[in-house]
Amino acid sequence: MQEKSVTVGGTIHTLKEPFFVLATQNPIEQEGTYPLPEAQLDRFLFKLVVGYSTREELATILDRTTRGEKPQAEKVIDGETLMRFQALVREVIIAPHVQDYAIRLALATHPEGPHAVDITNQYIRWGTSPRGVQTLVLAAKVRALLDGRYNVSFEDIRRVYLPSLRHRVLLNFEAQAEGVDSDDVLLKVLEAVPEKAQKPVAAA
Repeated sequence: MQEKSVTVGGTIHTLKEPFFVLATQNPIEQEGTYPLPEAQLDRFLFKLVVGYSTREELATILDRTTRGEKPQAEKVIDGETLMRFQALVREVIIAPHVQDYAIRLALATHPEGPHAVDITNQYIRWGTSPRGVQTLVLAAKVRALLDGRYNVSFEDIRRVYLPSLRHRVLLNFEAQAEGVDSDDVLLKVLEAVPEKAQKPVAAA
């Protein structure tokens, strides 16, 4: 197995694949939590926004935490199997015109670029990195597999668009002053970018 390492306080800890990191930050209490630099945020596949719990979710929380029960976690998959699934994901087919849609969505976040739309030039300071479009394609492939398909659709790209890119665009002062967040801007970009390009993508 390929191995990765994490350094904490000068000590290197070797971790086997498929090691990954989850990070949380309370939007109210910032004590003890620090915003990550943009380059580090870019290494996270998704940024998920977790809102208030629903009525049903609160009932589940209470059932699990106020009745003296001790739920036991059960292993559902091992690391080697998970890595085989990761390899399978890369075999999912994405047609050139669908891949180009993902590319154009990413390029549309680059201010003053040839694919930028009006709201990009108005509110975005830095657009998404190549990791952003890599995430769009890989996450869309996962969604296709979960839906029982072996090819990526335009809808797959759209469904993974916000969690893939919301932490990969930096807004400018005008957006902050007007209370505009990255989701607002990205949704406008999504509306502005057509599925089919006016000019076909050049062959590699």
